[in-house]
Amino acid sequence: MPPFVDGPVRVTVPATSANLGPGFDSLGLALSLRDELEAEVLPEGLVVEVEGAGADGVPRDESHLVVRSMRAAFELMGEQPPGLRLSCHNVIPHARGLGSSSAAIVAGVVLARALVAGGQLLASDEALFDLAADLEGHPDNVAPAFYGGFVISGREDEQWYAVRAGVDPRVTAVVYVPPTGVETTVARGLLPATVPHADAAANSGRTALLVAALGGQPEHLLAATRDWLHQEQREPAMPETLALVHRLRADGVPAVVSGAGPTVLAFGTTDTSALTGRCPDGWVCHDLSVSSDGARLLA
Repeated sequence: MPPFVDGPVRVTVPATSANLGPGFDSLGLALSLRDELEAEVLPEGLVVEVEGAGADGVPRDESHLVVRSMRAAFELMGEQPPGLRLSCHNVIPHARGLGSSSAAIVAGVVLARALVAGGQLLASDEALFDLAADLEGHPDNVAPAFYGGFVISGREDEQWYAVRAGVDPRVTAVVYVPPTGVETTVARGLLPATVPHADAAANSGRTALLVAALGGQPEHLLAATRDWLHQEQREPAMPETLALVHRLRADGVPAVVSGAGPTVLAFGTTDTSALTGRCPDGWVCHDLSVSSDGARLLA
């Protein structure tokens, strides 16, 4: 039998929020809402157990996203186990713009490496991140899910990159999750093929300001989170989301659409009680912190 470890391995992986307003497809933040998964090698077969968020809507076979990601990582290391058991305890809501698919992919590749004896020698962190970004197709959620914290990511010369930036310890995040989701493909389909030069210039300036604001000058977060490129364009798919963003911003709260939506993320500092009281009826509010850890193996 190939050199697999005995017994189960466990991983915890964070929810993420991408874009953060102007940082379209480039900025991502890890949040303190975390899925926990366990896997072990079996003599044969595949067992997939899922509980929690999205449990009713995911397959229990080889097409499960975590299983597919594990298989890809095993392939990278040249080791396919004879059988697998996967157990998922999901907390991250699905199709809400909080990186559930990136969390699944990152969890899968990290679990697979942990199940192979000497896996660290066969697949470096950089190789696993590259694989995860390849599987997802873009790195803005994968990067913070893997590395934690606030990450600037993208692609240059056919290579993925991910650079962590600092986050002021005063910064917190409240997310408002609506009862129904929006698929990323639907949200992306509403975006125009071209944008005015002035809008692109305005967005690039605010993106730079956002890095500085999160890094130590949170008093600039309201201005820094203004977007011209994607949020208003997606309003037809999520009118209640944009209405909440507008209400919060009108009151001076730095609120944005989380990823492709429809969740709303509002930045706060220390006391967030006023923000948690703004949750619309039927929505779920999570008072979160920035997670400095990405995917982490548990003892």
